Amino acid sequence: MATSSKVQGAPNLIDSARIEWKLGKYGVGQGKDLKNPSVWQRTQEYRRVQASRLVPIEKKDIRSRLPAGEYHLSRKVDGELAVLWFEGGEALLVNPGGTVRVGLPLLVDAAKKLGKASVKSALVAGELYYRHPSGARPRVHDVGSAARAPSSQEDLDRLCFAVFDLLEIDGQPTPVKHSDTFARITKLFSGKDRVHPVDATTVKTAEEIDKYFADWVEGQGSEGLVLRSDSAGGFKLKPRHTLDVAVIGFTEGTDDRKGMLHDLLCAVIRKDGSFQIIGRVGTGFSDDERRAMLSDLKDMTAASDYAEIGDGHVAYQMVRPQWVIEVSCLDLIAQTTRGGAIERMILSYDEKQSRYAPLRRLPLVSLISPVFVRRRDDKRVNAVDVRAQQVADLVEVA
Repeated sequence: MATSSKVQGAPNLIDSARIEWKLGKYGVGQGKDLKNPSVWQRTQEYRRVQASRLVPIEKKDIRSRLPAGEYHLSRKVDGELAVLWFEGGEALLVNPGGTVRVGLPLLVDAAKKLGKASVKSALVAGELYYRHPSGARPRVHDVGSAARAPSSQEDLDRLCFAVFDLLEIDGQPTPVKHSDTFARITKLFSGKDRVHPVDATTVKTAEEIDKYFADWVEGQGSEGLVLRSDSAGGFKLKPRHTLDVAVIGFTEGTDDRKGMLHDLLCAVIRKDGSFQIIGRVGTGFSDDERRAMLSDLKDMTAASDYAEIGDGHVAYQMVRPQWVIEVSCLDLIAQTTRGGAIERMILSYDEKQSRYAPLRRLPLVSLISPVFVRRRDDKRVNAVDVRAQQVADLVEVA
């Protein structure tokens, strides 16, 4: 229960008695305790719609998959998607998972800017991120650390909010054209303080997009670029990530692909030695590789008390964990569109009996557009070479 002095620092937009106070006026609550719970629902819906509208592509696809035209290009910040709710002179943040943050210095800044513009109420989408004093690339891990368990007021002062969209202003929907929306964002949140517009520009050619990708992503280490066009739609341009994973199962092709590998079931190893399924990969193989791999895998079969179902409702044939492969992917997604965890099964493996057994499901990720790169004969299936920490180094997992 909050003390009366702490309650004074809480906005009237949430049940103050339900706030868990972290440091000074900064506290964390839940979406269900908002005075207007529909704000949380709208945050979830915004995440779902945006995820469906932004098509992931990689650098080599800029010319082949990106329709010609003018695009609003913005820097993709590595942080936590959130919606800022402003009403009655007060502000808070809510993310799709239902975490509500109150009392952050950035919220005071946002309320001042909106109030100065005579805005009465607003729902503003952006990325909560941690601004390093060294200028180093912000990482979502830093947000999690500073926001969950701040060690000092300085941690809270370094949390910033990069605005990239508006849901509504004073109860009215924002302009249809994204360029008009961003013009209003720039007017409301100008400057480079704790609340500011995301870095953005307008581009018309593939060469310009290449230039910003080389500068912002490859040069400065930003997470990626977001491209929006009122006529061509939206795209998410990111560098590919690579992971070393263990092969624990396979399925065989059918019909004219009989006798060839269809796909592989892959896992990473947790610190306790258990295997956590990370996903499947079915592209990137040559036909010769599919034939040779299938032949070898059939000699590696293992028993299992757990069945993972693949395409066509066919169960994977489990194999002894002997292969390490390198897989690339466009993105790793750690949450559903509603902010829930993506849970993957954890298996134990009994080497003497060559048998897998299910343990439980825990959060991990979904791989977006996974592609087989190569066998890693220089690596072994152990908690170092195929460690689960590879995933946590790229994206925050609950």
